[in-house]
Amino acid sequence: MASIFSKIIAGEIPCYKVAETEDYFAFLDINPVMPGHTLVVPKHEVDYIFNLDEEEYAGLTKFARRVARCMKQVIDCKKIAVAVLGLEVPHAHIHLIPISKEGDMSFSHKMTLPADEMAAIAKKIADVYNSTHGE
Repeated sequence: MASIFSKIIAGEIPCYKVAETEDYFAFLDINPVMPGHTLVVPKHEVDYIFNLDEEEYAGLTKFARRVARCMKQVIDCKKIAVAVLGLEVPHAHIHLIPISKEGDMSFSHKMTLPADEMAAIAKKIADVYNSTHGE
């Protein structure tokens, strides 16, 4: 059975898409830890990130780096933090979370943002990504 992320990638479930390549997909987390919290996933469904082959793993981290740099340009934060947990959804993914202090990274304070705010954040990141990476 396809994971929720595979359904998002296939367009069966709506999302706030930030960036996409032939092999990777980035979208806003629907229950972000901080505004702009983005999930980066391979389109190829693999449960555990370290089960990706070396090329796909390297490609995923390279894509995540590109997305994080775009996020940093449009979100007021000190850094973009990275986390790999992978227990809630059986599809390898990287969390990119804007932070200004270490406590911002706490997964215990997830939030819900209005749809218009989510759409605006996604558009800002996507615009920078598309202008920098020509996609």
